[in-house]
Amino acid sequence: MDLEFLNPLYEHPGPWASVYADTSRHTESTPDERSLEALSVSRNLAEQGADEETCRAVRTALEDLRHSTEPFGRALFATAGTVVLDPPLTVAPGGTQAHWGVLPHTAPLLELAGEDPVCLVAYIDRRGADFELRGARGTQDAGAVAGRQWPVHRTASSDWSERHFQLRVENTWERNAAEIADALTVCEEETRADLLILVGDDRQRRAVHERLPQRLHPQTVEAAHGAPSRLLDQEVDQARADHTRRRAEEDLERFLAALTPDEEGRTGAVEGVPALVEAAREHRIAELLVRPGAPDARREVWVGPDPDQLAVTRTEVREPLGEPAPQPARADDALLRSAVATDAEARSLSTARPLDSPAGGLGALLRWR
Repeated sequence: MDLEFLNPLYEHPGPWASVYADTSRHTESTPDERSLEALSVSRNLAEQGADEETCRAVRTALEDLRHSTEPFGRALFATAGTVVLDPPLTVAPGGTQAHWGVLPHTAPLLELAGEDPVCLVAYIDRRGADFELRGARGTQDAGAVAGRQWPVHRTASSDWSERHFQLRVENTWERNAAEIADALTVCEEETRADLLILVGDDRQRRAVHERLPQRLHPQTVEAAHGAPSRLLDQEVDQARADHTRRRAEEDLERFLAALTPDEEGRTGAVEGVPALVEAAREHRIAELLVRPGAPDARREVWVGPDPDQLAVTRTEVREPLGEPAPQPARADDALLRSAVATDAEARSLSTARPLDSPAGGLGALLRWR
């Protein structure tokens, strides 16, 4: 996950209200339910110590979502009476959640807004193809390609002239498949799609698939069901989920391999809060790996207003790092702040196996050993 969009959060000192609003339910009574929920969240934040202006800002922002048809939800990060950032979610949070703390509670974003694989779907027939982009938040047209329109149908005759005609049909199919593959390749480059999904009959899908560049074969899926249909929707969702799991497991494999020391005893990865804190202060984290709900993610660390003011103990922040009034924060949120400040990336490992790695649920691939 590219964390650059979180930069505005760390331009403010805090403390922060962090709310994950669930907008996945849509019924006749939803607007009234969301109004009551907005009031409940505001009261919850006040009980946690939030100031009146920030509670009011959050309540107003949630009231604005009364009639929202967003399929999943929205995160709200507010401080000093202002909602600073409100990114949309790509996974429903399973009920609205509220948190008040010295740092914005950004860790859930890795799970709720982190990985959103974009699918480029090609609806193929003998005459050409229509393209569309699909993501968690909907679909959009991505163009079309038209090949030769004639001849495209075979005949049943065994006459020599008819066999010659059938050969021309075969040539048309082959040429059209090549044109579709070329157009699909260009569209993939322009849209930076993560997955290609080919829809059509077996022969049409296979002909296009074979003509795609070799680099696209690992990310290309042939759908068994036609479009548009509920079964195709399920196939697309499954392909996106498989892609997310595969990416997480690839990063975990790299992490586990990098834990092995080289000949000089240096490693390219670390795990455990003390090692991660040290790597964060040295700006060595290239990618932070977080397993949501793991014990180290909730572990308390001590922070100051600067991202480099991060330590396992309070004394360490006060004396060597020069912050007279350090405050406690969650380890995952503090490490994510450091990752944002140093242009690192982050990934949720919720779908990756083995489940016991990294130790404690937090790890990092390093920029250098």
